[in-house]
Amino acid sequence: MSSNQEIEVGNFASTGWRFGSGGQIQVVDWNIDRGLQLQGVIDFLAGTKADLILLQEVDLNARRTHQLNVGREIAQKLQMNYVFGREFQELTQGSQTSPAFHGQATLSPWPMSHPRILRFRRQSSFWRPRWYLPDIEPFQERIGGRMALVSEVSIGGRTLATYNLHLESRGDDALRCSQLDECLNDALRYKSTTPIILAGDLNLDVSGSVAANAIRQAQFLGTAAKEPVRTTPPHSFFDRGRAIDWIFARGSVRPAGLRIHNSVSASDHYPLSVTIALL
Repeated sequence: MSSNQEIEVGNFASTGWRFGSGGQIQVVDWNIDRGLQLQGVIDFLAGTKADLILLQEVDLNARRTHQLNVGREIAQKLQMNYVFGREFQELTQGSQTSPAFHGQATLSPWPMSHPRILRFRRQSSFWRPRWYLPDIEPFQERIGGRMALVSEVSIGGRTLATYNLHLESRGDDALRCSQLDECLNDALRYKSTTPIILAGDLNLDVSGSVAANAIRQAQFLGTAAKEPVRTTPPHSFFDRGRAIDWIFARGSVRPAGLRIHNSVSASDHYPLSVTIALL
């Protein structure tokens, strides 16, 4: 897939004058589990009045989500602009003539620009197609690789860079940390004062890994409490949920007021929201 095929953009926000943000913006991060409960996802997001939404596990033309373009559907309903980046082609969810994809979407009512995909150099081989496996749902064969969707948002005259991450769920923390390091190194292209939001499904507890030190050295601020808060629901007595979804900020910003919306059941992850003060 060429880079222009991997990225889709749409503009559904009002083109009229928008009031300034008042120096604060609302950011939401959420792995929406493909959009299997799309109406529930839209209902929650509509109530957040967010300036920036970062979504992972977003389907495009997949059978399991009724061939919908999930990112576009959400953007249209919320009257927002959006960027969608393809993470994988889902071989069990489409066909040769009508392929299905899966990836990340970043949305905002503010103007968005300069979208690109940072495809990680190190990848797991777990998902790759194998000749002896049929293209049916239980095997979840895919073409592509984990990535960060990078874009810029102009909010009240301020430009923010955004990194929408989905790190590998298969493999070990060393693999995930190497993917995170690629994002932190890529962010060095921006001035130290440029506001940057880095958020997503990291598939690891950052507070309990070497990633915490890497994030501090890159001068990103965490938005969580001292103790990590579980961002996935409990599945059993032995699985009480995990702290794997995170929001970080760097530059002339001050994050505060992180919320884990654990009453929302429209996904197998809880949505996170935080207030970011632009300094």
